[in-house]
Amino acid sequence: MPWFPNRVFAMIPLPQSVSQPDLIPARILNEHAYCPRLAWYEWIQAQFTDNADTVDGTFQHRRVNLPDRKDFDPPEIEEEPFEPFHARSVMLSSLVHGIIAKMDLLEIDGFNATPVEYKRGKVPDVPHHSYEPERVQVTAQALVLRENGYTVTEGIIYYIASKTRVTVPITQDLIDLTLGHAKALREMAVSDKIPLPLQDSPKCPRCSLVGICLPDETNWLIQHPQKDTPTEDKVRRLVPARDDREPAYILAQGAQVGKSDTRLIVRLKGETLREIKLHDLSQLSLFGNVQITAQALREVAMADIPIAHLSQSGWFYATTQGFGIKNIQLRILQFQAAADPAQSLALAKSFIQAKIKNQRTLLRRNSLPDASPPLDLLAQSIEDAGKASSLESLLGIEGNAARHYFQGFGQLLTNPETFLFLDRNRRPPKDPINATLSFLYAMLIKEVHITLTAVGFDPLCGFFHQPRWGKPALALDLAEEFRPLLADSTALTLINTGELQESHFIRRAGSCAFTEAGKKRVITGWERRLDKLVTHPLFDYAVSYRRILEIQARLLSRVIMGEIATYPGFTTR
Repeated sequence: MPWFPNRVFAMIPLPQSVSQPDLIPARILNEHAYCPRLAWYEWIQAQFTDNADTVDGTFQHRRVNLPDRKDFDPPEIEEEPFEPFHARSVMLSSLVHGIIAKMDLLEIDGFNATPVEYKRGKVPDVPHHSYEPERVQVTAQALVLRENGYTVTEGIIYYIASKTRVTVPITQDLIDLTLGHAKALREMAVSDKIPLPLQDSPKCPRCSLVGICLPDETNWLIQHPQKDTPTEDKVRRLVPARDDREPAYILAQGAQVGKSDTRLIVRLKGETLREIKLHDLSQLSLFGNVQITAQALREVAMADIPIAHLSQSGWFYATTQGFGIKNIQLRILQFQAAADPAQSLALAKSFIQAKIKNQRTLLRRNSLPDASPPLDLLAQSIEDAGKASSLESLLGIEGNAARHYFQGFGQLLTNPETFLFLDRNRRPPKDPINATLSFLYAMLIKEVHITLTAVGFDPLCGFFHQPRWGKPALALDLAEEFRPLLADSTALTLINTGELQESHFIRRAGSCAFTEAGKKRVITGWERRLDKLVTHPLFDYAVSYRRILEIQARLLSRVIMGEIATYPGFTTR
């Protein structure tokens, strides 16, 4: 049974789409002419991320982005004397056409105005010496200026790399084309359909939203809905293999995180422990009694960098971050899917089958010569999970598989005399192996929670794990398939290589916890594992495990949004 009755949704109107602002930015008309799916993400979903091209574009626009303080109304009397002038970064709107435009530069001569749009590249060797999306943007600016009383016969595109101006005559054909894009955007805003990705397009590799859009991956899954292995159809690796930014962990008890300009300063008793540049930071984890100033908190939130709050021993409590994804459409569909028993069960089966497959692979790859891992029992559990008829029966299958798995996990340890593992226990963990697993599971849930929030999900609303107060159910769902691959594998490596020693643990009152030095070693091993490159089993390209988490979360969103039929759980070969 679903965890909340369907009649609840009958009481709450759930729109197919979320209303958009009345005015369409001229820049979004450019995006729609370039790629409707890109416009959908930027305008309907309000998602954007930078890459090298967009950062350089902002730098090249640094002068024209500074607004002038001038009156832009045309002269009221035609005979009134006036002087031609230039104005930068001018924002005007047209209520008739429903367009708003921020113009890089205006050349104004009385009633006549010419918008100048700056582009970072060179003059293209194409007809009109300009691309259609750029001409559409300039035409939209011209329409806005005309409604505000100016005469506009042409626009200018200035290519910064060539230092060349290209004239764009404002023809009726261009006007019709521009208004056609505006009409298509409004229809897209009220539709529940997402524009399909471009097919093998040369536009995709340079797009800053390619890691969000996943065009080739989405197309591959649409074309091969039942495939669980790569085909001859190659998928380009368009997403970066790794994130240039890095997480920061603050463990020192009593430390304070403050702000100085665009850096975070970590101090303890007046001594500076660390300085972190905000543009190099992907997330901030605070353990125990670590303070953060209001100024630093605001700066981190404005940069949309999540802050994870954990206990001194590593228990994950909460996150603090900015608004993130501002569109609620995915969450609405997520709640609807969670209320559907059939859809919840299908997703839950994908999570659990992938988890058991990865557990079996870990045992098979790492078993010692005299070990007898329960591979046959786990293979049967995989089959049983695929046939489960309810969440309750799936929960039982998953529990039995976990029991078999952890019986085999103890056989993988090369020094059982020092680190004896009999069974899985927690709250509190009673031995070093369980303490290591619990700490790493908390790190995994934290990582998945942050990833899901960045994609636009509500981490509290799950499909396999049922909602409970304060329980990140969806984060627990998506974490299932990664427990063996990330947490268990890291624990095994740390113990078997001797990176963790008995001296890194504290035993008190029947429980076991880490020393600060032990926590540092586990976090180092954890980050090393997340940074490891791994080949995706379907797309056949290599990216880091941290990037894999994001890809899988976005593929889950594709299922929820109805783009692909089934969720492809991540399994290693």
